[in-house]
Amino acid sequence: QVQLVESGGGSVESGGSLRLSCTVSGYISGGNCMGWFRQAPGKAREGGARIRHDGDRQYSDSVKARFTVSQDNTKNTLYLQMNSLKPEDTAMYYCAVAKQYCWQLRSNGLSGDDYHYWGQGTQVTVDS
Repeated sequence: QVQLVESGGGSVESGGSLRLSCTVSGYISGGNCMGWFRQAPGKAREGGARIRHDGDRQYSDSVKARFTVSQDNTKNTLYLQMNSLKPEDTAMYYCAVAKQYCWQLRSNGLSGDDYHYWGQGTQVTVDS
């Protein structure tokens, strides 16, 4: 059974930074696509970032140049470094793992519908 546990959320002032972590346990092949998604109250889930096994990254336009996704395979951990945070970044953030390679997914791997395993989420609140 694959389990994902996020941590690192919290409250921060506008312009601040946070680093989210996602620890993955259970069987994951080395090629599974991994990503970060977010959902604000009353809004649809939004893809934020995804990373391929070889380190290739894709970002949504809303977070590009501010967020960085990375992974530490020795620790089975996925990270999301978030800089220059804005109030509109306020949301529940989820990490997710797909059963497939990133190239097999839609929207450069930024569609949550293609991911099978999800964490419970960690809340990020950015105060103006």
